[in-house]
Amino acid sequence: MKEAIAVSTVDFTGALWRKSSRSGNGNNGACVEVAHTGPVVGVRDSKNAEAGTLAFPESAWAAFLVFSS
Repeated sequence: MKEAIAVSTVDFTGALWRKSSRSGNGNNGACVEVAHTGPVVGVRDSKNAEAGTLAFPESAWAAFLVFSS
């Protein structure tokens, strides 16, 4: 892995969260939310945002998107 990010230093306060395009009406609109903050992408559960956030380097998130499409 080329990048290392100290997760404790990532601040998602004020981040613009957006829901997955796949969180349709079949599951009451509950799915995952994603926010981009600098070199980090945050992912959280839209129905329980206070439970925590996963943080990924942008390069890892880009690779995930390529393999998941």
